[in-house]
Amino acid sequence: MRRLLLLANPSASGFTGALYRDVVSTLSATFDVDAEWPQGTDATREHASRAADEGYEIVVAMGGDGVVHHVANGVVGTTAALGIIPVGTTNVTSRIFGLPKRPKRAAAVIAELPSVPTRLARIESTIGGSTRVEYATFAVGVGFDADVVERAERRPHSKTWFGGAHYAESAISTLLSKWRGRPANLRVDIDGERMDGVAALTQVHHPYTYFGPVPLHITREPVDGLAAVIAGDLEVHRSAEIFARAILKRPMKDRLGARVFSCFERLTIDADPATPSQADGEHLGMMSHIEITPVNDAMLAVRDPDECCAPQDDRG
Repeated sequence: MRRLLLLANPSASGFTGALYRDVVSTLSATFDVDAEWPQGTDATREHASRAADEGYEIVVAMGGDGVVHHVANGVVGTTAALGIIPVGTTNVTSRIFGLPKRPKRAAAVIAELPSVPTRLARIESTIGGSTRVEYATFAVGVGFDADVVERAERRPHSKTWFGGAHYAESAISTLLSKWRGRPANLRVDIDGERMDGVAALTQVHHPYTYFGPVPLHITREPVDGLAAVIAGDLEVHRSAEIFARAILKRPMKDRLGARVFSCFERLTIDADPATPSQADGEHLGMMSHIEITPVNDAMLAVRDPDECCAPQDDRG
């Protein structure tokens, strides 16, 4: 029988003991299932990596985007595939991969869907004098975006109860209290083209959002590679228009002080002073240097190849 490891996060907002038992029962109809509740992010990665080494076919993350991120970093570059049972607040990766929003249905389709080679973003950053390598499934943020994520994660109960509205409130509060009018401290180089900025957001798949079913579009149409938007400043009226255009799929205007790059091979940022960074909503730390590159077919993921990269919140 096919072997599967289920790594569950009981702290996820939608997790219950009854749901966990139903998921295990559903998976066990097709797979030889082992299950663990890892204590912390390092343990999650270690369990995922060990499972790949031991020949498990699929490692399933049952939780939100945090546990998905860490399982993905455990199985990247191996023959084990990432599976997802979405029980978090926003479940961005699950929506991008076109998976059902209901956990029991998501468990059922793991046996039906193929393991598909999937693009990730490789992140090599300098944090506190040491180099760290990370992979992102859907987004990398440097500066403002990462600060918003850190602020939102400080209030987990608000995140659970209010979801996307909580992230929107965190973004507005962070902009008004800390980032409005801040001078550019990022030196950005994208395939040899340089500019100064105060914030950078890289999108791995098109589109994605923390704000529930409302997608954000850096580019108007899907691109076969990474896309990034670099903000030269964060004045309130400009920031509001950038956000509105991302929702409405309208191109960024030069007067907004933001530039969009797509299908790039390498993005490097030097920050002085150091600035916050995040990957998939997981705060990485205060970085002074970061390099982001696309890695096509970096990881196998159990997903619908026809629906990938189009959020599917209405699927059963």
